[in-house]
Amino acid sequence: MTEQQLPSWADPSVSPADLDAQGVSRRGLLRRAGLFGAAFALGSAATPAFASAEKRGFGGEDPRLAYLVGDHHVHSVYSHDAKYTFSQLARAGAEYGLDWMVFNEHSNFGHAYHGAELEHAEIVKARARNPRQLIFQGLEWYIPAAEHCTVFAAPGPHETDLLTQFELAYDGKLLGYTEGSAGAADTARNEAHAVRAIEWLAQQRRSGYVDDVLVIANHPLRLGIDSPHEMRAWRDAAPEIMIGMEGAPGAQGAALPGWRGSTSIRGEYENKPSAQSWPGYPPEAYVTYGGFDWATATVGGLWDSMLAEGSLYSVTTNSDNHRTVFDTWKNGDWPAGQNFDNTGRLPDPVNTDTPQPGSDFWPGEFSRTHVGVTRYGYRSVMAGLRAGRVWLDHGHLLDGLDVRLKRDCDAGRGVTLGGRLRVRKGERITLYVTVTSASRPNPQGILPGLAHVDVIRGAVRGPVADRDSWRAPDTRVVQTKDVAGRKGTYTLRIPLTAGDESFYVRLRGSDGNRHGAGYLGASVDPNGPIPHEPGNGDPWADTWFYSNPVFVDVGGS
Repeated sequence: MTEQQLPSWADPSVSPADLDAQGVSRRGLLRRAGLFGAAFALGSAATPAFASAEKRGFGGEDPRLAYLVGDHHVHSVYSHDAKYTFSQLARAGAEYGLDWMVFNEHSNFGHAYHGAELEHAEIVKARARNPRQLIFQGLEWYIPAAEHCTVFAAPGPHETDLLTQFELAYDGKLLGYTEGSAGAADTARNEAHAVRAIEWLAQQRRSGYVDDVLVIANHPLRLGIDSPHEMRAWRDAAPEIMIGMEGAPGAQGAALPGWRGSTSIRGEYENKPSAQSWPGYPPEAYVTYGGFDWATATVGGLWDSMLAEGSLYSVTTNSDNHRTVFDTWKNGDWPAGQNFDNTGRLPDPVNTDTPQPGSDFWPGEFSRTHVGVTRYGYRSVMAGLRAGRVWLDHGHLLDGLDVRLKRDCDAGRGVTLGGRLRVRKGERITLYVTVTSASRPNPQGILPGLAHVDVIRGAVRGPVADRDSWRAPDTRVVQTKDVAGRKGTYTLRIPLTAGDESFYVRLRGSDGNRHGAGYLGASVDPNGPIPHEPGNGDPWADTWFYSNPVFVDVGGS
């Protein structure tokens, strides 16, 4: 999008009701109504998110799914460093086809004491005006001794109270629990407080105080202060609550050529190791690879090392919208005597007609997280995220992706992303990957084309002895399918054989524009994402998709 092509809906004077009357907020939703009706009629809402493989016996079958597109990391005037009104962002999400979005404002005392309630009132109004858009209230938690997380709850009478209680009792910035360097006096206390925070959220869900709550770690390697042992501790504290991390951060427009400067990196990953960083990360971990965090982009790296333990840990992507590239709005001026601490809200932005600094895209414009559901609704989205039925893309690379893994001797659908297939040793299984290519130009005016699909396989060895391990030495790209030029909907059939040990498979693919040997070498990843030159990272010219894994539990012969 150029500065001459700013969308007409980016005007806070236009109400959501006005926009709804114009049909904008329903764009992309009505075209999916037929899909939802068919898929939901076939899928049972009572299907459990985690069905025991032992109870099902060998094989397995998951329900048919429809995929809802969302963004779990959006900031508004209720964050001290953002810019846009709630209405501007909600309209942007509708324009770019989002079905769900999470407003996760930064923690601070102004937000806790004033902004959270004000924002909730706006969210309630927006939900009533447009029931087809699922709008969550959330919080960007400053993790004690570490980075940030998205925390969000299902709508209900206590959603705002839960977030506010959590913010005041467990936020590292508000408590002064920021120290996380190795050997510092307060590090152990702060790390333990982060674990207690997740346990507290799990208790609120178990008690019924809220219907549901989820946590996702944000930009984990931006500063290198989320150590592997901390991430494992958060996951193990309540895996039903702490479900994963951003595989790709927001701020994807940070390195548009000629925009922010010669040192800019996609995702604003422009930092070097500091005293607070975990010393085991290499210097190469502090940049993005094809726009993705090093922890996710490295085949055989940190994400794979967690998956190799046999536990699901999801990846997502999002806008992290604060300030949109090429936008002409600036923050408004404070009235006399007002500030964020005593209002919890920034003044409305003012249009300058001149491009302002920014690194972000609008919600849904570039980064999309797709969640498989059996019913349209808030708790269904959260259930899909918890079950790991997730794939993500940049630049609207794909219209659709469906992944199924099943034994060759079984009929039925098999299991899908996040699921577990139980098989016998030596059994033949097939991975079915159904791709729907992009059918329309993306918001940049480019019709994306998928060039290849990579199949990544890793052995499952159980919990690691070294909680700071970030290597999965038995994970590698095992097949690459050339799909350049293929259009419409097609299915790749990829035969696999179960060996002596359990394993997982996950998928990745790109437009084919930029790739090279992966961080751990060509024998592990011959055509992986690579860093761009500082200041020269056009995101629209280097787009990828990633999927969550499917696990294969190998039993007796």
